[in-house]
Amino acid sequence: MPVHDWTRLEAGDFHDFHQGWVVGVCTALNGGLLPSQYMAIAERVTDRPDPDLDTLQIREPKGDPGGIAITTAPPPARVIARVEKTEYAKRADRVVIRYGRGKVVAIIEIVSPGNKASRVALRSFVERAVDILSQGVNLLVVDLFPPTPRDPQGIHKAIWDELDDEPFEMPADKPLIVASYIGGDSPTAYVESVGIGDSLPSLPIFLSQTRCIPAPLETTYQEAWRVFPAMLKELIDPATCA
Repeated sequence: MPVHDWTRLEAGDFHDFHQGWVVGVCTALNGGLLPSQYMAIAERVTDRPDPDLDTLQIREPKGDPGGIAITTAPPPARVIARVEKTEYAKRADRVVIRYGRGKVVAIIEIVSPGNKASRVALRSFVERAVDILSQGVNLLVVDLFPPTPRDPQGIHKAIWDELDDEPFEMPADKPLIVASYIGGDSPTAYVESVGIGDSLPSLPIFLSQTRCIPAPLETTYQEAWRVFPAMLKELIDPATCA
């Protein structure tokens, strides 16, 4: 199935597809692709640098907390702007592959429009990716959104510029990126450029520097698309619902 033009939808619409795709990838990996000593689970993306740290859940207090300054109502001022794309990026999940219940060996990040919605958001994503690799964790990044002024050569170039000065230029007709990285002291990148209408490449997911499995991107993308709401499909590809 060809890659669709996701810029035709709102960030929240892709967020729904993103979540379904993440679950599908986990199911495929746990369904036989991963050796039995490994497991893939969906974990909430955070800005914390260590992929082994658990997310701190802050609960809203129940009842009246007291104090006259506390309020739950918005201020009586006109809303100038709201960056909803970034908020969806914070709600997204990623696939984390662990050896047993312990060590994280690989992470799969599916880029959302919110990851590139601002300089701060892009910087956060890039720093997180570099930190993952520096800890020796392997990484697969899937970016189905075209470059922005903040990443004019795509997400891989933005990440790799933090590690090396190696030049990289994607073909003009293939502005989307799938990149597989081996983490450690000397990271290695395997990069494929993809265009709208292409199938997704089956780049390796590295479990170590010498062991890998094929990434089940195309089949899981197809399944997530199959159950995606028809009215949203029609906005992207009217022929799908004809």
